[in-house]
Amino acid sequence: MADYVLAIDQGTTSSRAIIFDKGGSIISTGQLEHEQIFPKPGWVEHDPLEIWHNVSEVIGQALGKAHLTRHDIAAIGITNQRETAVVWDKNTGQPIYNAIVWQDTRTQPIVDRLAADGGVERFKQKVGLPLATYFSGTKIVWILENVEGAREKAEAGDLIFGNTDTWVLWNLTGGVDGGVHATDVTNASRTMFMDLETLSWDDDILAAFDVPKSMLPEIKPSSGVFGVAHSSSLVREVPIAGDLGDQQAATFGQAAYDPGESKNTYGTGNFLIFNTGEEIVHSKNGLLTTLGYQIGDEKPHYALEGSIAVTGSLVQWLRDNLGLIASAPEIEELAKTVDDNGGAYFVPAFSGLFAPYWRSDARGALVGLTRYVNKGHIARAALEATAFQTREVLDAVNADSGVDLTELKVDGGMIANNTLMQFQADILGVPVVRPVVAETTALGAAYAAGLAVGFWSDLDDLRKNWQEDSRWEPQMDDAERERQLRNWKKAVTKTFDWVDDDVSHE
Repeated sequence: MADYVLAIDQGTTSSRAIIFDKGGSIISTGQLEHEQIFPKPGWVEHDPLEIWHNVSEVIGQALGKAHLTRHDIAAIGITNQRETAVVWDKNTGQPIYNAIVWQDTRTQPIVDRLAADGGVERFKQKVGLPLATYFSGTKIVWILENVEGAREKAEAGDLIFGNTDTWVLWNLTGGVDGGVHATDVTNASRTMFMDLETLSWDDDILAAFDVPKSMLPEIKPSSGVFGVAHSSSLVREVPIAGDLGDQQAATFGQAAYDPGESKNTYGTGNFLIFNTGEEIVHSKNGLLTTLGYQIGDEKPHYALEGSIAVTGSLVQWLRDNLGLIASAPEIEELAKTVDDNGGAYFVPAFSGLFAPYWRSDARGALVGLTRYVNKGHIARAALEATAFQTREVLDAVNADSGVDLTELKVDGGMIANNTLMQFQADILGVPVVRPVVAETTALGAAYAAGLAVGFWSDLDDLRKNWQEDSRWEPQMDDAERERQLRNWKKAVTKTFDWVDDDVSHE
């Protein structure tokens, strides 16, 4: 009897394999970081072969630590950094270029070209997304236009594309030896190519982008059997039965299955997802309309999403680029050396601003500096930037949904930072709640896979697993909250219009 489910979490900075039991508790974990490649300003890449090697390694780590074999695993779920695009030769299994990461901004000229006829919302009614460098579609176009021979190979049917879930799935199921080329509805909804209503690739949009349909994976439900692991794998013959983009997976792991439920993930970036049920809600306030999940043949659930490009990666930047701290957890200790931000506000628009502004011309700014400001204030301003950005996204969600959130469920690496969580509650004016199992992204992928093979019987089974760990209540008075928000919004305006003819998008 297989007593566990394995989740593969292919993230922006690392790949992990986590084994869960029926109660949703973590049994063991394997993790390896991969290189962040920055060829030019605004360019962010990963090596797909390194990612696949790491995924194979972490599966072995997780099994080994728990003294388990493939016979103990009922199903495998995959979750991934969503818009990061890989294009590879299906005959050789070799990528023709590095993976272009979701944060990458090199495709702005392609965005501008496509937006010349109809503006940035040209396809939004159909796909729920504005034209932006964030999504996979323009990354595919860039590769086809800039990698020698790529266009010809694509037209001949030799090249295929996937976000990293598809890359992992294809390799895990055999690669050139019969690998499954598929994705799920949540990942497909991040390409700019999928019609939200039909859940199929849109021929007119593909024609506008000039991307051959033959490159695209088959779209499947998030919970359902995609295939089985190849005979060369440590988990051979185990069904791969779940696939969700990381933010949708975190929502699934938080048991936010009903309309009106939501979560906010604090990772490399921040992503707030609000479940709108079977209804497609088009945002009027700078949010994305996306797929939440689909279980088997059931109707899909949709969501509104507020995407913030830089939160946890700002802490990494302070560590790696400035040497202000030696390790990420030190940011909290440094921030606690001061009582407030000293008047400093840090707007980390390193990749432009995502929701609710969608300003690709913005760049980062640290404002309000005086001789009084020290590194403790800068550390606090960096943490507060995450909370301020979340507040602006939550305001947009409240405006679009017409229903004010009464509490915010949180997950991701940064929620271990109690100082940040308290400030988040203060600036929102609502409680912030952390679950016992913080690894909700991997848990959501495990849940989707386990549901598909009967390991868990239904969503009620999963709801019973969710448990509260910590809760932060707002302590800031209304006048101070409004003062800080006013200053934050003023700081945001200082980042606008930086990229122009003198400062190229590159």
